[in-house]
Amino acid sequence: MNMQDVKASGPKRKARRRVGRGPGSGTGCTAGRGNKGQGSRAGAGGSLRMEGGRMPIYRQMPKRGFTNALFKVRHAIVNVDDLAKAFPDGGDVDLAAVKQVNLVKKKAGSLKILAKGEIAVALKVKANKVSEAAKGKIEAAGGSVEIV
Repeated sequence: MNMQDVKASGPKRKARRRVGRGPGSGTGCTAGRGNKGQGSRAGAGGSLRMEGGRMPIYRQMPKRGFTNALFKVRHAIVNVDDLAKAFPDGGDVDLAAVKQVNLVKKKAGSLKILAKGEIAVALKVKANKVSEAAKGKIEAAGGSVEIV
């Protein structure tokens, strides 16, 4: 066999079927959906959980374990270098003040301070959680830390 004897097998891509375009197209009238029944109607299909009488797969699977995700506390995290940039003159830093300078989202419920970066400004920080390293950096800069 030589390369010049190899023939192309046809078009690379099959043209997509355009349903519901009249009787001459082969998929006119009911557009390949059949005559009556649930599958022929618009919005058909039902939910993914419904398996037509057989025991659904989500009920066959064993239920194991425990999750406490509903009660997990998510803290809005701010680093000390962000605080130094946002409060260059020093002052009081709490959740409301951090929200006001847009360091955290408005719906944040608690504040946690971490130690990334350097700080040279004396700040009075009131937060729900503060890492030991962040506390050391803030106090070394002349500030104070209060756990709320």
